[in-house]
Amino acid sequence: MIEQLEELRARALEELGRIDDLTRIEEWRVSYLGRRSELNQILRGMGTLTPSDRRAVGQIANDVKSVLEGESAARRAQIETMLRQAEIDREHVDVTLPPRPMRLGQWHPLTMATRDIISAFRTLGYDIVEGPEVEWEKYNFEMLNIPAEHPARDVWDTFYVKTSDGASPGKMLLRTHTSPMQVRVMERRRPPIRVVVPGRAYRYEATDATHESEFYQIEGLAVDEHLTFADLKGTLTAFAHAIFGPERRTRFRVDFFPFVEPGAEMAIDCHVCRGAGCRLCKSSGWIEIMGAGMVHPKVLEGVGYDSASYSGFAFGMGPERVAMLKYGIDDIRLFKNNDLRFLRQFAQ
Repeated sequence: MIEQLEELRARALEELGRIDDLTRIEEWRVSYLGRRSELNQILRGMGTLTPSDRRAVGQIANDVKSVLEGESAARRAQIETMLRQAEIDREHVDVTLPPRPMRLGQWHPLTMATRDIISAFRTLGYDIVEGPEVEWEKYNFEMLNIPAEHPARDVWDTFYVKTSDGASPGKMLLRTHTSPMQVRVMERRRPPIRVVVPGRAYRYEATDATHESEFYQIEGLAVDEHLTFADLKGTLTAFAHAIFGPERRTRFRVDFFPFVEPGAEMAIDCHVCRGAGCRLCKSSGWIEIMGAGMVHPKVLEGVGYDSASYSGFAFGMGPERVAMLKYGIDDIRLFKNNDLRFLRQFAQ
């Protein structure tokens, strides 16, 4: 039996030395030190031995068990150290290597266009003001010479808002343009006035390649003594040169807007065909970029200005349209799709 124990110890230690993972070492422990292990089988047979032999065999058996337990614990610790070192080696970072380039945030193309437009007018001495997106009908229509029965109301498909005091819809709305700020600014200031108003506007209309129900506008207003249509043309021509290049030509044609008289649409010559006619300009050689005109006398008088002493001009444009023309974008919906392939083209 003593020979069995010695052979068992040698065999167990040899097998333990070949083990290199924690799963197998647990299997080894169960095999050699578990309740049904060979060592326990030997110990159960000690009852047949004489007392002196039993004492000698018991001492050797305890020594074998103690050696196996100690060696298995040491081997387990060794394997755990090896596995931990291997994991450290896999996750090792060489801090002396140059880092991967970090992709930084960037301006959205609409933000870039808006900033360029605002910068152009700041250079001309204009202040930047903002106003509420939820507006009263009085400012959005009535004080802009668009009464309830005016046919121009049909041009603006409006989102009306029910107020918290239970008032019926029709008095408060999501502004359909940034023009209400013309009235709000003139109510608070006396001439001379030169402001531009960037902001969002809302209209209930279908979305397609050139229309959105939520979009941006930039309104401009100038009021002073002796302002004329020539001042309007000079201001907007300087703006077009700042945004689209000094070689651009401008054209003004008569158009109708209820809050200006006379009204006009402003166009620039096509930067693709140089006025010869192409698909972009629909073979006309010109691209419309904004509406403008002299502030209607009724609008001036509505805020308490003397229309005989003061005159003014106003204009409005969409930064989306300016960005589409400037960057060659053919679908307005791309601005809000959050497609990084599209947005990364404008990284500076």
